[in-house]
This record gives sequence, structure tokens and C-alpha cells, in this order.
Amino acid sequence: MEALVASAVGVLTAAGIFLILRRRTFPVILGLSLLTYAVNVFLFATGRLAVNAPAVLNKYEEVPYTDPLPQALVLTAIVISFGMTAVIVMIALGAYLSSKDDHIDMAAQDSVDDAGDDA
Repeated sequence: MEALVASAVGVLTAAGIFLILRRRTFPVILGLSLLTYAVNVFLFATGRLAVNAPAVLNKYEEVPYTDPLPQALVLTAIVISFGMTAVIVMIALGAYLSSKDDHIDMAAQDSVDDAGDDA
């Protein structure tokens, strides 16, 4: 079970970093979402991976339990990542509508600015 969760975190992180390094805005947004999913799965796994275990201690019975704090952190992180994704989508949409292009080309923009300074 731990190997499966660790593999899932690794694959989500690798795919997220791969997409963040693209030159268009939509894959960058998807990459950020995948990274937040990877962090959420990692946080959830820190609360102990136990199947059918309660989230509270029982002083009369010795059973494995799961920690409720990482579950609360993941729930909070989901809400924050949804808001962050909505803001990033609106910024990317505004940039696309103003320039009619969704490429992230800082080098091309710098060369255009430098050419205008020489004239």
C-alpha cells in the first residue's frame, strides 16, 4: 500500500513538473494542479495508511487509528488550490485575450524591446 501511494506521489510530481516547463499557459495550469494533487496525497499519507481504521482513539480497545490532522490539512489545501487555480485561469485568460496568443515567450519579448531601444 505504501509503495503504491509513494509511486502515485512520484508520478504526479513528475508529470506536474513536466507540464510546468511547457511554453503554453494551459499545460502550466494543469501542471500546477497535478503538483497540488501530489502534495495532497502526500499529506494524506502522513496520517498513517490504515484500512477501515477510525480517526479517533478508543481507550477501551487497542486498534490502529488514523490521524485526523492531515485529513483536515488536505481539505483546507483542496479549497485553497481551487481558489488559486481559478485566479491563475483568469490571469491566463486575460493575457490570452490581450495578446491573442498563449505562449510564454519572455526571450522573444525581450528581443523586441531591445530592438526598439536601438532605433
